[in-house]
Amino acid sequence: MPKRNNEHISIKDALKEFVETNKLEKGLDKVNVAEAWAKLMGNGVNNYTTSVNLQRDTLYVQLSSSVLREELSYGKQKIITMLNEELGKEIVKKLILR
Repeated sequence: MPKRNNEHISIKDALKEFVETNKLEKGLDKVNVAEAWAKLMGNGVNNYTTSVNLQRDTLYVQLSSSVLREELSYGKQKIITMLNEELGKEIVKKLILR
């Protein structure tokens, strides 16, 4: 059974400690990256996005439009920078559009 702390801590700190103790950062990063993609790309791109998958430091995005895929490929580095700024840490280092 875990040791109980008698001191008062904020909910934010308690949740952060829980996530770190149970090694849940990677799973939360996957969810946060998908949400950041949807927020930053807007409805136009999201309508053609079929899946967003983070594996290690590479983001795989499945698109149903080859024209959109080609258009987004020109700004890959900018997209990576925007996603990492939105997430507050460098999670995505490589972007692959499929």
